[in-house]
Amino acid sequence: MITITTTSELATYCERAASFPYVTVDTEFLRERTYYSKLCLVQLAVPGDDDEVDAVLVDPLAPDFSLEPLYELFRNENVVKVFHAARQDLEIFFIEGNVFPIPLFDTQVAAMVCGFGEQVGYETLVRKIAKANIDKTSRFTDWSRRPLTSAQKTYALADVTHLRDVYEFLSKDLKKSNRSKWVEEELEVLLSPGTYVVPSEDAWKRVKTRTTSGRFMALVKTLSQFREEYAQTRNIPRNRVYKDDALLELASTKPSSFDDLSGSRLLLREARRGDIADGILAAVKTGLVLPEDKIPKPDRSREKLQVNPALADLLRVLLKAKCDLTGVAPKLIASSADLDVIAAGGRDVKALAGWRAEVFGQDAMRLCRGEVALALKGQNVDVVELLPN
Repeated sequence: MITITTTSELATYCERAASFPYVTVDTEFLRERTYYSKLCLVQLAVPGDDDEVDAVLVDPLAPDFSLEPLYELFRNENVVKVFHAARQDLEIFFIEGNVFPIPLFDTQVAAMVCGFGEQVGYETLVRKIAKANIDKTSRFTDWSRRPLTSAQKTYALADVTHLRDVYEFLSKDLKKSNRSKWVEEELEVLLSPGTYVVPSEDAWKRVKTRTTSGRFMALVKTLSQFREEYAQTRNIPRNRVYKDDALLELASTKPSSFDDLSGSRLLLREARRGDIADGILAAVKTGLVLPEDKIPKPDRSREKLQVNPALADLLRVLLKAKCDLTGVAPKLIASSADLDVIAAGGRDVKALAGWRAEVFGQDAMRLCRGEVALALKGQNVDVVELLPN
């Protein structure tokens, strides 16, 4: 198997890959000790039967190595870039290269549309479609260590060689069912920079809290913002600065001195002194005087919904019937919370737009307006038109 360790070798392979209709892509990375993922390996494969030349490993940790030839391939709109569960891979390439692979095909998303269930795993698809099994013993190894073992290389290549069979099967299925546009619609969020770049001032949205009083939330915001910026600047996990439970404790106790910090039950010892301690005290001071219009207000609108329980139950029956008919995973169309919103009169939910409206949303609205009813016919639930009064 080929391991590419120079930029020129990568350029040669990518030039060849540009002549094919698609290329499969996967990565191996580490993130346990860093804020940003550390890219350790890239796997690529083009259509073909000779994996000695068609499938390669790319070592981004090699000296003086540039991924620019790969990024140029990503920009080539004549070649489909195929991933499985692409979000983390795309985040790496966007952060490091400011590039998205276009056009993109995600086999996990496609599999949900094709009736394989919700967030189906790669191994399951390989077993069902490629009729092969993957040895997962190397999955959690340290991919930053060199040299890579033979087992690691074999495992890594399997992530892109079998992916060719999975892609070709799902792509054919989507075209046959006229659902390719459904997948394209779902992939839009993966190709949006906003999916991967969260402003530090919005970091508070990650923190789950039961208390929503104004000044408490102001402190949650400033403490979250400091933690996010500190972690980004030093490329360390945010929990290495302080964990959420410690953050909530600080927002509650409002420390104003190092002595106050020393009395914390949940704050890491390293955070009670030095730069982190200074940052905490400054964040608390800022939070205590944060203007009212800057204090975050969590969206509690769904908690106040006046849900029609009978209608919510009918919508659940309709959703199941539609999913049984189309083979699409129910949660891909609407969550239970979404159905409650609709039953309460809300209309700003994804289930009522795009391809979801075609599958479910249009009939859901007709059901809400009393234009249709649900009838059991044998083992199936049918939508029945009601005559106007």
